[in-house]
Amino acid sequence: MSLIPRNFYLDDIFDDLGRAPRMNEMKCDVYEKDGNYNIELDIPGYNKEDITLECEDGILSITAEKKNEVNEEDSDKKYIRRERVYGKVTRTFSFADIDEEAIKAEFNNGILKITIPKTKRIESKKVIEIN
Repeated sequence: MSLIPRNFYLDDIFDDLGRAPRMNEMKCDVYEKDGNYNIELDIPGYNKEDITLECEDGILSITAEKKNEVNEEDSDKKYIRRERVYGKVTRTFSFADIDEEAIKAEFNNGILKITIPKTKRIESKKVIEIN
């Protein structure tokens, strides 16, 4: 009896055709509500301690890093397929009118929710005279 289905390898070939590698993706939704920008990112498989948020000059960077820690129990494993990704993934977002000091974030069940308060944007328009 085999644990690998008969068509296992052939299925993998067809599954991978025409698809770009999707290892470094963090799928997200970005929306405005109640005077705030909101970002919801899917980051499954990470712990809160693995995620870093930084904001500087209106650019919000979200980085998640997972290390592949090999222990003695795993040294005799012979992998047939490895799809789980280890390493660092990053997404950045640019905003012009935010209060960087008031950004809030929460992480629950693999979903990172970020609330970014908007500031009042001062419209300034300068007419430049042509000589």
